[in-house]
Amino acid sequence: MTSSIKGPALFLAQFLGDEAPFNSLPAIVKWAADLGYKGVQIPTWDARIFELEKAATSKTYCDEIAGICAEHGVFITELSSHLQSQLVAVHPAYDQAFDAFAPAHLHGKPGDRQAWAVDQVTKVALASKNLGLTGSVGFTGALAFPYLYPWPQRPPGLIEEAFAELARRWKPILDAYDDAGVDLGYEIHPGEDVFDGATFERFLEALDNHPRCMINYDPSHFLLQQMDYLQFIDIYHDRISAFHVKDAEFNPTGRQGVYSGYADWTDRAGRFRSLGDGQVDFKGIFSRLAQYGFEGWAVLEWECCLKHPEQGAAEGAPFIADHIIRMTDKAFDDFAGGTTDKAALRKMMGI
Repeated sequence: MTSSIKGPALFLAQFLGDEAPFNSLPAIVKWAADLGYKGVQIPTWDARIFELEKAATSKTYCDEIAGICAEHGVFITELSSHLQSQLVAVHPAYDQAFDAFAPAHLHGKPGDRQAWAVDQVTKVALASKNLGLTGSVGFTGALAFPYLYPWPQRPPGLIEEAFAELARRWKPILDAYDDAGVDLGYEIHPGEDVFDGATFERFLEALDNHPRCMINYDPSHFLLQQMDYLQFIDIYHDRISAFHVKDAEFNPTGRQGVYSGYADWTDRAGRFRSLGDGQVDFKGIFSRLAQYGFEGWAVLEWECCLKHPEQGAAEGAPFIADHIIRMTDKAFDDFAGGTTDKAALRKMMGI
């Protein structure tokens, strides 16, 4: 019996560019396949490789996209709406910075930008259905994150109302995902209102435990918060629908810790690293996911402040392949077992 985990796969977002082979879907898929990847996670905001509007309405177009991937022996794992879904909920403190995620004609128009984002994320559900996919990945956005640290003291009810509003915005979107038969795996990530297990529970409760509200598990964000990312799998495995394989390290000093003193990425106590260069216990993670029967893809999300992305991608495929567990179909001590019956069992207990 083979492992239920599929892979290795690659999130294409960090590799797209204006030069070949990174500027078209056929070229980048061939490049990924040549490195040993069997799946690709496709960002839906870059028309160089994927036209979301067309994919949401045309099964023929989606068949063409899937065919390009299949030609190189690569599957589509999920569609990503990270940039658009971020804009479903934006605190005014971040308005100007997040305008960059939207078309220019929406800059400075937060209401119109949000409506556009809702439409985009909903179309990802339709495009996923047309591709025959059952899951996608994205962010929740944030209304409360500027109030993360309770100083000055937060007024009573602020966090509760923020999550109630977040749920009001996401409920109709998730209903559309339910109609399409597609899960939305939220990447639990600092900067989003849902950044750890406790905030995911707040969000899920506000959504009345919506069946399509799932988790894109990424241990790097948990290590940087000093969370127990293995126990997270124990607690939330029923809600994990996607898996970003990303490494990180946390090296606190007498000068900085989790917040890292506003330092740039290379000088932070917590840094994202290429696979195998950080501190994440991937043997433990793959074992836990296999134990709970995770059937999704192991998708490399490359982010590293030191190593070149092409080197990280080349090293990532064999790293993931080496960690995928082939599940056993027998117990290790079967050789010492024997057959028995109820009468024998009762006799062993002296009854």
